[in-house]
Amino acid sequence: MNILAERLGSMLGRWLTRPAHVHNAALHAPPRLLANALQAGDVLLLEGHSRVSVAIKYLTQSTWSHAALYIGDAADRRAPDGSSLCFIEVDIVDGVRLVGLAAFADIHSRICRPVNLGAEDLRRLINYALARVGQRYDLKNVIDLARYLIPTPPVPLRWRRRMLALGSGDPTRAICSTLIAQCFESVRYPILPIVERRVASRADCPDCIEEILRIRHHSLYVPRDFDVSPYFNVVKPTLVQGFDYHRLKWASEAPNAAHELRTT
Repeated sequence: MNILAERLGSMLGRWLTRPAHVHNAALHAPPRLLANALQAGDVLLLEGHSRVSVAIKYLTQSTWSHAALYIGDAADRRAPDGSSLCFIEVDIVDGVRLVGLAAFADIHSRICRPVNLGAEDLRRLINYALARVGQRYDLKNVIDLARYLIPTPPVPLRWRRRMLALGSGDPTRAICSTLIAQCFESVRYPILPIVERRVASRADCPDCIEEILRIRHHSLYVPRDFDVSPYFNVVKPTLVQGFDYHRLKWASEAPNAAHELRTT
């Protein structure tokens, strides 16, 4: 029975990760600019177009459906394509794997950079992720995967994040941003912690309030959390090398709505 469920889960996983057709492509940074802007420890958010990506974007009310951790050439590891621009990502079927920048070509992306992450903590964070490369996930929990068969389920907004963590089994860890959240949690770097406010225990200031941070469970993290986190900077590749709008080449004719619709 378990073997049958595993096979069914693998088939479902492959179907969910199959790219879906999109009518228009979002503006994305050229690979050269993206490569020049990246630093080890960056989180690359991606606007995927697979069936599961559509569901994640709907449930999180966000552009971003996937996240990958950039490690550069850390530990002399290279992507399967030989590139030293190496990322660690999680795939439903293949598990934790190394990929190169080419895997994200023509996909709208955003770089989120942890602020003031120390060199030693960065080393520990990357080693934590590298130690999990090759880990595969048990997909026999078909119910945990089946939630994505309906890309836009009629779920109240307040329950949608919980739906992403449904089951909190291996399929959940393979889909959500769990691995990257665990990497940052391993060095106690905050993403979107739960903030508890309480009266400070200070005799000289009885009305003072202090904030205590509590770690959110890693199964509840989604890609957009790195985007909205107050502890990560958003890095735009088109601006890193300097931007001069005077050098842009514009079409000479006046905008035509019908023409723009045809070209997009």
